Amino acid sequence: MDNLNDVSLIWGMNPQMLAIVIMSVCYLIIFSEKINRAIIALLGAGVMIVSGILTQSTALEGIDFNTLALLTGMMIIVGIAEKSGMFQFVAVWGAKKVKASPRGLLVVLPLVTAVFSAFLDNVTTVLLIAPVTFQITRTLKINPYPYLILEIFASNIGGTATLIGDPPNILIGSSVGLSFMDFVYHLTPVVVATMIVLLILADLVWGRRLTTHDEYRAAVMEMKAADCIVDKGLLYKSLFVLACVIAAFISARQINLDNGTIALVGAAVLLLLYSWKFKGEERDAKVQEVFGLVDWTTIFFFTGLFVIVYGLEETGVLRALGSWFLELTGGSLTAMTYLVLWSSAILSSAIDNIPFVATMIPMIKSMEASVGGREVMMPVWWALSLGACFGGNGTLIGASANVVVAGMAMREGHPIKFLGFLIWSIPVMLLSVAIANIFLFLEYN
Repeated sequence: MDNLNDVSLIWGMNPQMLAIVIMSVCYLIIFSEKINRAIIALLGAGVMIVSGILTQSTALEGIDFNTLALLTGMMIIVGIAEKSGMFQFVAVWGAKKVKASPRGLLVVLPLVTAVFSAFLDNVTTVLLIAPVTFQITRTLKINPYPYLILEIFASNIGGTATLIGDPPNILIGSSVGLSFMDFVYHLTPVVVATMIVLLILADLVWGRRLTTHDEYRAAVMEMKAADCIVDKGLLYKSLFVLACVIAAFISARQINLDNGTIALVGAAVLLLLYSWKFKGEERDAKVQEVFGLVDWTTIFFFTGLFVIVYGLEETGVLRALGSWFLELTGGSLTAMTYLVLWSSAILSSAIDNIPFVATMIPMIKSMEASVGGREVMMPVWWALSLGACFGGNGTLIGASANVVVAGMAMREGHPIKFLGFLIWSIPVMLLSVAIANIFLFLEYN
């Protein structure tokens, strides 16, 4: 960049070092959770521009608007669909299918959580499923703790299965140009195998210990799943739009549309169908209400983060890291794959996986030419996704969904302690990453 020489004169350090300092300070504050992460990301982006590392125009080049569109569109679709009560309906329906058996619920509730997490934001999923879990376990007079723990694990594992299931996948898919079906083909088998192992282990650990009286089970069986549906018309509209959006994701390459465009168009159609029956000011109020459902903190956090990472990319920091990584692994694709998988999982257990993945993406891109191109590098990309998503199960702060469930459990009088969670989370995380390692080995060796 033309103005990089001026940077060192003004700030007293070279552009690369300045970019590293800006990024490090921002990430440390973000990880400390002392200040809202969106504020820090936007301030960091501003410093990247004011310092001269980026210009306003190059900063805009660094923002991945496809990712922002995909996130915003899916938030609107899920926010409207949630109002119909369809997600609670499925949870109650599933509980009745196993005749309110505590042992059967060890399968149903995590399974429902995993499936929803593949298509919804993980936090949204647990916010929908956890209250139903409390209601059912309260009626059965059993401890909700095992179910909540499994729902945390299932949300992070299930979210790994698709492009839209977890923010790291959205980042990777948008940056690398991967389709919805690419993720389904390469990652869903790993997720299915991991869920099967998790449910078997859960049954071995808790299955026989969870018992209740027949009268309590009868009370659950009296629950009417249909009562969860509060708006049938909206249910049908939501299902129609969701089906169309997922079909468009699957055929995105054939119809030549980006995932962000598909999500925003789907959101606009569902918003139109939702607000159509209202008139005048009431209609405008409903539209404003839906836009309020968008997690703007996350949207602006991503925006600032893109600019910060682009500053590292423009100054050559990430290319230098890529070269060091190549030397460390001796240029071995196998070594790169396994190192990225395990390091991503371990680091994502302790820190937010979104900034980690955002930083790793351009670094891995910088190595592609040295190893033979994008196709050759694909095992590393899948390793990054699996490690970052599965790593969220490592600790209670490893993913936002974990923190949300812990907070809800505390309010219900069933606290999930940090150290107590580690007894279950570390083995589950290590086992899931080991399963991912086996799949990567079988597919690419």
